[in-house]
Amino acid sequence: MALFAVYLLIEAKPLPSRELRALDSGAAILWLERALHLDFELPMNQWLAGQGWLRTLANYEYAVTYIASALILLVWVYLRHPGHYRQVRNSFAWLNLLALLCFWLFPVAPPRMLPGAGFADTVRLGHTVGSWGSPLVENANQLAAMPSLHVGWALWVSVVLARISGGRAVQALSAVHVLVTLAVILATGNHYWLDAAGAVVVVAAGVMIADVARRETDRIPASDAFFLHVETPDAPQHVGGLIMLDTSRAGTPPTHEVARAAITAKLAERPEFRKRLGPPTRWRRWRWVEHADIDWSWHVPVFDLSRDGRPGGMGALHRLVAELAGQQLPRDRPLWRFCVVNGVEEDVAAVVSLVHHSVADGIGTINLMLDLFSSPDLTSALGEVKRPGPLRQLAGGVLGIAQLATDSRPQTRLPVSDSPAREFGTLKLDLEWMRRLARRHGVRVTDLLLAGTAAALRRVAKGPLPEKLLVSVPLMAAEQRAGMAGNVTAAVMVEVPMGDMAETDRLAAIAKASTRLRTGTRAIASRFVQHTVANLMPPVFHAWFARTVYGGRFFNGTASNMPGASWQVTFAGYPLITAFPIIPIAPGTPFVVGVLGWYGSFSMSVATDPAFVDDAEAFVKEFRKVLDEVA
Repeated sequence: MALFAVYLLIEAKPLPSRELRALDSGAAILWLERALHLDFELPMNQWLAGQGWLRTLANYEYAVTYIASALILLVWVYLRHPGHYRQVRNSFAWLNLLALLCFWLFPVAPPRMLPGAGFADTVRLGHTVGSWGSPLVENANQLAAMPSLHVGWALWVSVVLARISGGRAVQALSAVHVLVTLAVILATGNHYWLDAAGAVVVVAAGVMIADVARRETDRIPASDAFFLHVETPDAPQHVGGLIMLDTSRAGTPPTHEVARAAITAKLAERPEFRKRLGPPTRWRRWRWVEHADIDWSWHVPVFDLSRDGRPGGMGALHRLVAELAGQQLPRDRPLWRFCVVNGVEEDVAAVVSLVHHSVADGIGTINLMLDLFSSPDLTSALGEVKRPGPLRQLAGGVLGIAQLATDSRPQTRLPVSDSPAREFGTLKLDLEWMRRLARRHGVRVTDLLLAGTAAALRRVAKGPLPEKLLVSVPLMAAEQRAGMAGNVTAAVMVEVPMGDMAETDRLAAIAKASTRLRTGTRAIASRFVQHTVANLMPPVFHAWFARTVYGGRFFNGTASNMPGASWQVTFAGYPLITAFPIIPIAPGTPFVVGVLGWYGSFSMSVATDPAFVDDAEAFVKEFRKVLDEVA
């Protein structure tokens, strides 16, 4: 449709004297071919004009097959070779744009329109449906012989099939189609053979431009740049994990040198560690650029929480995490930190792993951390992720967009402070106990998370609360990605009742409201908008869009339930006790609650704005009480 719009614009704004210039250009091409003694179009045309049914067949080949073959190829690549689709589509767009530019600047009349040349218009004489021989496209631009898009599209199909390694029989059939199309355009009097040569040029140029553009692998996709646009000094957007380590076997705590060696070993295969943001403009997207000079003392600091020879305890660790989570990662260096923390408890150390949300989502960050620990990636925990078929995706996306457009908005905005101050707390429960509790009530673990969050907020939050909270629940999209980098999550809003009721009734109401998490339509639509639509937006508009839709105007807070490793993991010989997620607070919202199902543990963390909840530990205690009441 975009290419057709360009075509209509060219038709609406032709350069002066187009018809005269087109006829002169056509006559010049025919003169050149005659001078080269290669003007074989006229004998072919005169022969075909008297062939009856063969002439009709050639007319329809001219009108239909090049369009059908190109569209069939696009659909085939999209369904069977989706990894190639973007480049294939772009090469098709470029060859057409180059051809349309040529039509505008250098109009050429076909041989059949040259007065006195002796060519018969077999397509018009046959009243061919789908061409200017019928009223359907009577007003089509006929002064567009150079280059021949009939040959161009047919040749492009063959080129794509050869590059993607389509079956030999299919490639042979496509090659025959190119040759037949070449013969037909000449015999019907619609093109010169030089027009076919021009088609070769635009196809080669279109494919080359698409290849060059594809090499810009460092451009940050819109779904990742989203979090660069929404970040503010009061709302840093980095994700990570608080990893608890058992140091009893090693006898000594982890050191800067140990952590640095682990990361250095992964530098070659992990570009996230050695790239920083390139300078953007209002119209140029963010890009990653190489940054060889890593400031190891900043990226891998060591903190010691002990005082007077005694461990600082979990309270001191929580305060440190809150401080680190409230600090923006500087954009003049790679957007990560790997903080080693000693003196937490007797025989317990910790690692605070932080990565900017533009590098990876929560699942991707955990997977990055597992890679540092030489552990299998999270594909083993997720199992086979089933992706809906294209028709179901299309139907779900259309329905989901309608649902997103009609979803409710927060009843009120919760209090937030104008500072990056954070409160942080953790809770570790038995994962199987949580699953049994969910099964007993016929709900899901995410429903228990939402119910416990709502009830705990009722007991510890400052100020009045609305009757319902609108909570953003991130869901992972069914997409494969190398190393699970980037962002493929989609947020779905769930209404959580906050009134005075039995906690089992609250849980039942939440389970009913959260069914939207499992339909998939909103997630498909959200992902489509965040990734596909946003990639078409200029950066300045994308920045406005991101700041408009993400934050307190659209939801009150975030609750995330993510799978983690179900197997034992070690870091440089230190066994992991568990890992808690570190999730950023969205701008204008005062809380985020996250869970990792980690090695048999329901490992939960909470971060709150002190203006809303000034004691995260109190929230955690009430959350546990709520689960006991439900049990």
